[in-house]
Amino acid sequence: MAGAIKSIRGTVGGAVRKVKIGQLGSLADLPFNLKVLTDAGIIRPMGPSELLAVGQAVRRWGASPAAGIVSAAARRPGDVALIDELGEVTFGELDARSNALARALIRAGVTSDDSVAIMCRNHRGFADAIFASAKLGASVLLLNTDFARPQLLGVIERERPQAVIYDAEFENLLEGAEGEDPELTRLVSWVDDDYAGDRQVAEDAIARNSDAPLDPPEEPSRFVILTSGTTGTPKGAQRGSPDSLAPLAILLSKIPFRSERKTVIAAPLFHSWGFLNFAFGLALGSTFVLRRRFDPEATLEMVADNDADALVVVPVMLQRILELDQEVLDRYELPSLRITAASGSALPGDMAVRWMDSFGDNLYNFYGSTEVGWATIATPEDMRKAPGTAGRTPHGTEVKILGDDGRELPDGESGRIFVGNEMSFEGYTGGGGKDIVDGMLSSGDVGHFDDAGRLFIDGRDDEMIVSGGENVFPREVEDLLANHDAIDEAAVIGVDDEKFGQRLKAFVVTSSGADLDEAGVKDYVKENLARYKIPREVEFMDELPRNPTGKILKRELE
Repeated sequence: MAGAIKSIRGTVGGAVRKVKIGQLGSLADLPFNLKVLTDAGIIRPMGPSELLAVGQAVRRWGASPAAGIVSAAARRPGDVALIDELGEVTFGELDARSNALARALIRAGVTSDDSVAIMCRNHRGFADAIFASAKLGASVLLLNTDFARPQLLGVIERERPQAVIYDAEFENLLEGAEGEDPELTRLVSWVDDDYAGDRQVAEDAIARNSDAPLDPPEEPSRFVILTSGTTGTPKGAQRGSPDSLAPLAILLSKIPFRSERKTVIAAPLFHSWGFLNFAFGLALGSTFVLRRRFDPEATLEMVADNDADALVVVPVMLQRILELDQEVLDRYELPSLRITAASGSALPGDMAVRWMDSFGDNLYNFYGSTEVGWATIATPEDMRKAPGTAGRTPHGTEVKILGDDGRELPDGESGRIFVGNEMSFEGYTGGGGKDIVDGMLSSGDVGHFDDAGRLFIDGRDDEMIVSGGENVFPREVEDLLANHDAIDEAAVIGVDDEKFGQRLKAFVVTSSGADLDEAGVKDYVKENLARYKIPREVEFMDELPRNPTGKILKRELE
């Protein structure tokens, strides 16, 4: 059963691709890529047997996730690849497990022309499913573990996967997912001790099938990552596996990950940021430390207990950690932590500074989207000098600020952000794409550059309001409110106003024990911003509605 995912295989969107030579990228970028990959420890002296194993894996499997696990299993079969709540799994074991799971999928009728949906939290079952699908060449549909039933069933109906691999806790949500297609295969990836369902358990399927190596597919897998839809059915953004190590070199030039270190991935693996780190971590030979559900103190504990080199988060996770009692925070100095990599939603400048004051200057802010890949990356130095910045463009990336007429704007002027790089998506599975200008994709945001080349995000391009003839972006007011000592978090939207056309409304979550009223919020904005940016009204809330990656669901605010 060929799903909608396959219908746009091979289409091209976004930036113009450079001609590649082998696995190291274009000839023009070869010196840059070689230096960065050597510094990271990916390119290093190898013995004849190790070199042969890597060469065979790359030649047979290309740059897909399958190549990463096959190569690592050949070089370091007994080294720990993943640590989760069930314990440790080696590279050799992951390779063998995914071979067996791939054979179980083949027995169920899955081919390279089909797609496999994955609805798993952060644990070994996610890795099993990714590698098994990649070894078949099947397309992969990453399902959001926080989906409501209508969204979930809508996506499955549109994408029509041949199989779905999921955690037992989502079984009730999936009831009826087969629709009129009785051939949909369901495999339960994570089961608790009291699981009483009658679906096939992936662990049993792995035990029953051969773990002998498979032959590579004719084409590598495509991956569909769903956009952060808050109502209706989210769009599916399709992208392929990189055809070289050049994109990894670009990331490593800004965020200094090193090979064969331990990385705690707290961000959801189904999300573009979590999955990016999972995929690139394979090339680095990283050991992943995972936990199914995010817990602020448990995350610090995982870093400390495993001497982790890196922590991958979305900004709301940093906020939850910093909200812990100071007595708890003082227990974790985290001397091994060199990199805290954040992405997925806005990172307020004050939060960045508070994190670095607590745990050292190790915070890197990655700005991009499911569609454009990356745009800019802020280093700790950037955020110390200009809190709130999204950083600078990395090597091989072009970012322009365009006005309504499509012309590039000078530094300091706000306009739509367009991005060109090698990791732009290939289009939406349901058809359509993002606005394109001269080969660059719209990020969906509005922003500006300062005179040092640092990007600042002013807001979403669909959030700008016109109040009394003045253009207003809620982001500026939100950032100001976030700096108030009595405010934990805030969201601002536009509401209709008879006199001004539109005005702002603020939703505020105050700190525990704080004494703040509506007049106090308005006076604070009045002291710092223009009069037309003062909210018409203020609503106090216990918490703001968010999706699993921490983005505030403004459509639920009114």
